Amino acid sequence: MQIVNIYALRFALCDLQDMAEFNYQVKDQRGEFLQGVLEAHSVDAAVETLHKRGFVILSLEETEKGLFEKDLISFLSRPNRKDIVIFTRQLSTLIDANIPLVEGLDTLARQTPKESFKKIISKISKSIEGGSSLSQAASEHKIFDPFFISLIKSGEVSGRLQSTLLYLADYLERSAELTSKIRGALAYPAFVVFAISAVGIIMMTTVLPKLLEVLKEAGVQELPITTRILIFITDMMNRFIYIFFGVLALIVWYLKNWINTPEGRFKFDMIKIKITTIGEVIKGVYLARTAEALSTLIKAGVPILEALTITSDIVGHSLFKKILLEAEENVRNGGSISEVFGRYREIPTMVTSMIAIGEKTGKTDFMLENIYKFYKSESDRSIQNISQLIEPILVLFLGLVVGILVASILLPIYNLVGVG
Repeated sequence: MQIVNIYALRFALCDLQDMAEFNYQVKDQRGEFLQGVLEAHSVDAAVETLHKRGFVILSLEETEKGLFEKDLISFLSRPNRKDIVIFTRQLSTLIDANIPLVEGLDTLARQTPKESFKKIISKISKSIEGGSSLSQAASEHKIFDPFFISLIKSGEVSGRLQSTLLYLADYLERSAELTSKIRGALAYPAFVVFAISAVGIIMMTTVLPKLLEVLKEAGVQELPITTRILIFITDMMNRFIYIFFGVLALIVWYLKNWINTPEGRFKFDMIKIKITTIGEVIKGVYLARTAEALSTLIKAGVPILEALTITSDIVGHSLFKKILLEAEENVRNGGSISEVFGRYREIPTMVTSMIAIGEKTGKTDFMLENIYKFYKSESDRSIQNISQLIEPILVLFLGLVVGILVASILLPIYNLVGVG
């Protein structure tokens, strides 16, 4: 099944309806008979996929499925990064124990709790039983990205599939850990801001109008500036609440669509790394991700041109993707990676120099690994510092908001009681 971002649920549901399963029987270029299961949007797409692999199609039949057989529960419980890490590590252990690959996959399928992932593993097992390699079988499922497939393929070619799977699991764990730290650092402030906004809207639409009406009816003339501002905002909120939410929804819709365009995505990504302090942390995270992915692929024996292309697909930032693709083109024409990196001020001089030394000494993967370790350490430290700094700032902000709110309401009431 195809993995999509959770905020694009409607597109994912469309993909779920469009994707179909096809049982195929083919002959490869050596004339060997293969069979397996393939996911594709149509018969033509399935035929094109098989032809690209150099197969001669003997039979291709779509698996019949009812509407409910597409299983909304399986869609909502689709495998995540943690599931793939566990699967990869366990498969490595089984291969190390000299258990045949098909038998190992069948064992993992039986013990996997998620039904959707169980089906995927079973399909991979059937494809391998039909003559496909692990990398070929895994490439038929969108949950395994090009990085994963390339490493598996290199492990098969080098005869070190077990160690490659183990290294791949470690990489996925490290990547997930860094992502988790960033989300953890942002979760608390995001929740506080959301809570303040929600409480503020509820107060302005239910509680404050009644309290402020008392002040208006009492004829209090000299109201504090904060009270007058609060009355104005409350009146505007209650008069135009539907327009307010409509405009807010329109802004969110526009920004979402703008970010999904190439130009919008590039500008948004640039804003992320230009923000003072936080931008440096975000840039460090992308540098660490780029260095680790490249180092991992090169160590696994993936050709440098392919490694640069794959890294550009998984780095997750438009500028770094552009730089990596330029580096790939430059290397293809006889140039170097460091030459391209040196053109961009977003790439620190230290990174460019280390890669240049690595290219001259033939130790590019070693230098990239050291770059990754440095920026991961820096990112971890910076994220922790930001988390510690955010908490007191939010406490002060909350105290200020509550203080202004209380003063805006209570001071006029005290004046009213004193006059009375």
